[in-house]
Order: sequence, then C-alpha cells, then structure tokens
Amino acid sequence: MKTTVIKFGIYGLLTAALLFLAALVLGKELSFSTQEVIGYISMVVSLSFVFFGIKSYRDKVNNGNVSFGKAFTIGILISLFAGLGFGIVDYIYTTVINPDFMEQYIETMRSQGHEGEIPTYSSGFLALIMFLTVAVIGIIISLLSALVLKKS
Repeated sequence: MKTTVIKFGIYGLLTAALLFLAALVLGKELSFSTQEVIGYISMVVSLSFVFFGIKSYRDKVNNGNVSFGKAFTIGILISLFAGLGFGIVDYIYTTVINPDFMEQYIETMRSQGHEGEIPTYSSGFLALIMFLTVAVIGIIISLLSALVLKKS
C-alpha cells in the first residue's frame, strides 16, 4: 500500500502543482471567477490519481481485491499529496510570484460592489485553506472511488 500511495500521491502532487502554477501564471489576465473555475478543474484532474491509485492497488498489488476501508485510506492519503502540491504552489504564488495578490483580490471585490470590511489573510493561511479545500474534495473522490472499486 505504501508504494502505491507514494507513487500515485507524487503523480497527484506534481499534477496539482503544475496545473495550479500554469493557471496562475498564464491566467493572470482572467477574472478571479474564471481562475476559480480553472482551479477547481485542476483539483479534480490532480485528484483523479485517487481513483487510479486505488485501482492499481486492487488489480496489481492485492490480486483483484480491496476492501472499502483500505480503498478509502489509500484515496485519502493520495489526496493529501495533491493538497500539499496545491498548498505549496499557493504559498509560492502569494509570497514570490504575486505578493500583492491579497490587495488585488480586495480591490476586485470592492469593484464588484462588495461593501464593508473584507478580511485579509496571510500567505500561510491562504495555503492552508487551499490544502484543506483539496483535502475535502479528495475525501469525496476517495469515498466515491472506494465505493466503485471495492471488491472482496
């Protein structure tokens, strides 16, 4: 199980990092809402390795069998790798590539008519939120994949 998690986890991490970084760097001129949609698509693509990791473990390592619990555990662990990839790139983006991101975001929110106090967050907190977002989506994908792929 460890080898499968590490292998597919690294695939998910690298895919997450590359897609998220590409979307941030190449999509600078896009609206925040468009960037958000691209970000969620990137999350789902990087989390597709959850399904493939569980399937690989079931078919190649465990002789065609995997319990729901084992499949779900593998999926969550792979999801954490992908979340780490998104978190790292988010942190790098908001500290190195675009340190003015928070100010630009607040300005965009105000220009769209959002009044009142708009909270500001540190780069570390934004990276944590990104990690947790990917982890929660990963739990959902792990649950669905475990249900589809379980075989006793």
